[in-house]
Parts: sequence; C-alpha cells; structure tokens
Amino acid sequence: MDMPVQTFTPDNKIKPIGPYSHIARAGPFITISGTPAVHPDTGEMVGTDAYIQARQILMNFQQFLKHVDADLNDVMHIQVFLKHKADFAEMNRAYSEFFNTHLPARTVIVVADLPKDGALMTMNLNAVKL
Repeated sequence: MDMPVQTFTPDNKIKPIGPYSHIARAGPFITISGTPAVHPDTGEMVGTDAYIQARQILMNFQQFLKHVDADLNDVMHIQVFLKHKADFAEMNRAYSEFFNTHLPARTVIVVADLPKDGALMTMNLNAVKL
C-alpha cells in the first residue's frame, strides 16, 4: 500500500516558527508538531500560567485535527515538554478537561528551555483516523 506523506499547515492558523509543517499525514496516521500556547488569530502567546497555556495548546490541537477530519478521540499519544516540574499539576488539570474518558498514552518531560518566548510548555501528538 502506497501512503505518501502529506505535510501542511492550515491556512489562517498558527504559522510555524521554523522550516516545518504543523501536520503530517500518511494514510490514517497523523502527527502534529510541537505546539506552544499560541492564539491562532494573533500568533501571540496566551496566558502566563500552565493551566491557561495547556488549555490553549489542546484547543489548537482540536483545530489541527479538525482540519484532517479527526478529533481528540483519535489521539494515540501526546508528548508534553514542561519548563518547570512545578507546572505538572496545572497542566494535568487542563489536560483532564479535554481527556476524561479517552486517555491516550502520554509522556511528560521537563526541559531546560523552549524556542518560543513565554512558553511554559509545548506538546505534540500522534493520532490515527481509520
């Protein structure tokens, strides 16, 4: 089965800060690049706390997935990169609002820094839409 990889960033959404696409898809497999808490209309960071930033990232994921006819129920795995271990509980609180019955696999890593100024975290995901 030939499954060419399609890569794209939806129009009128967050512009990448480097040479990459936000979405890659090959057949039913979907990957969304590392996404900080950027508001899609302004391109600016949202909030200064982990709860607000996590909510924005997950709302961005919803929009990206919608662009490929998928939703959060299709998510298999999410990686979370936190700048501060102390933000884990607030990230988790927001995360629980989006994932309460469907619980994809998840990895949380604390990192020294992130490329987007003001970002307390970034997340990426893998999904499958059959």
